[in-house]
Amino acid sequence: MAYELYYWPGLQGRGEFVRLALEEAGADYVDVARLPKSEGGGVAALRRVLDSPAEPHLPFAPPFLKDGDLIVPQVAGILYYLGPRLGLAPQGEAARTAANGLQLTIADLVAEVHDTHHPIAASLAYEDQKGAAKPRAAAFLAERLPKFMGYFERVLTRNPRGAAWIVGDGLTYVDLSLFQVVEGLRYAFPRAMAPFSDRWPVLARLHGAVAARPNIARYLASDRRIPFNETGIFRRYPELDGDARAA
Repeated sequence: MAYELYYWPGLQGRGEFVRLALEEAGADYVDVARLPKSEGGGVAALRRVLDSPAEPHLPFAPPFLKDGDLIVPQVAGILYYLGPRLGLAPQGEAARTAANGLQLTIADLVAEVHDTHHPIAASLAYEDQKGAAKPRAAAFLAERLPKFMGYFERVLTRNPRGAAWIVGDGLTYVDLSLFQVVEGLRYAFPRAMAPFSDRWPVLARLHGAVAARPNIARYLASDRRIPFNETGIFRRYPELDGDARAA
């Protein structure tokens, strides 16, 4: 049976981290909410799971994955589950635990990116919190972005396997997620990310290596890849862009 991915249609969001893993592996999957209603898709199909009176372990929110009767919630949980099944997890418990920790750190970064444009409440429009967003984004770019990027650069350079990837000696779902983070940051903050390759060259090489993988390249060029837009996590508001100054 095909994996069933449930996420909001029309935006990359957190669902994109799962899509990249499925696409890299060439896995058989269905992006349920993007299917026509006539084929059992749409937001209504997603809501049926979230509002199910019978499911004992309801997911809090998308994305979640269905593998038969099993529901797996949360990006890090989904990738931890899929990793060994798709050949995208490192070998050994210690390395798999490290990969999960890195993915959870990526989740922290993604949450902070979201809060640059929605610092008060997710329920409010950006225009209603624009005044608070400007100092929040400035602090993120000056302090938090360099801290996260520097951290991933250090982990990459200290991989005991000496590989081009961040954990173990082969590509994992963490590398795919780092690629997505860089893509999103470049979209949202082109000015701040302009010196990215010079400041964090090892991370830049990883990004390029992922982009060059045949399945990923085909996916990025296809209509399955939803363009970045101002409804997702990574949003381009020029007034929020600036310099990433801190070391």
